[in-house]
Amino acid sequence: MQRALAHAYLHRNAPLPTLKNSLAYMTMTSSVSETADAKAIAHRMQLLGVNRNEGVAYVIEELGADETPVVYRLWLRGPRTGYLVPIHSWYEQSETAAEIRARIAALPSLEAVTKSTSEAWMLSTRIVQRRALRVAGPGACSDLIRKFALQLVIEPVSGHGPSGKTTVTAFLRPQAQLVDVWSIPGSECCIARVSYTGVPSGVGLDKDAVVLLTTGLFDE
Repeated sequence: MQRALAHAYLHRNAPLPTLKNSLAYMTMTSSVSETADAKAIAHRMQLLGVNRNEGVAYVIEELGADETPVVYRLWLRGPRTGYLVPIHSWYEQSETAAEIRARIAALPSLEAVTKSTSEAWMLSTRIVQRRALRVAGPGACSDLIRKFALQLVIEPVSGHGPSGKTTVTAFLRPQAQLVDVWSIPGSECCIARVSYTGVPSGVGLDKDAVVLLTTGLFDE
């Protein structure tokens, strides 16, 4: 109640929201990005390969043609199994995009992964939390868009095999799509890539998530 009263006081001189502001942004399910080529600036993840000695898979997230990519380690074993961790040390000296790509090229030889048939897995989603995000607009009254904590669960269609799950922050609509699944040679683990609306810039750009699939995750 205190937050509501404080919010009402701060916006006491703002015009009343129109029907578009109060309903459309909370109910519509289409992207509202003003960018013509939204797919070109979506945040895409790609699997670079696996380093068995380190027990990690290297993942790169492309943020745009002229943007510095983000490089992650996806841990395949140990206490951090399944965690996707950005390599912070690469960015401590304000590295440029060219320098980061040079570091990627200088990585020790990575073992290639094999693309699997994504139809062998099924993706299910569950909304863990619903919220609204206020986006500043040109006028005195800003707009609200939907924000979700969205749980992604990937399981084999046959009921037997590696599975995995993670929770991401989605905007506008709680929808996701299983795009790729890679199998790691000599291992029962797989890595899946899921696309969803996860960038509230524009608003409504796609973002990827990678999920480690292991056996026994949902065993009772």
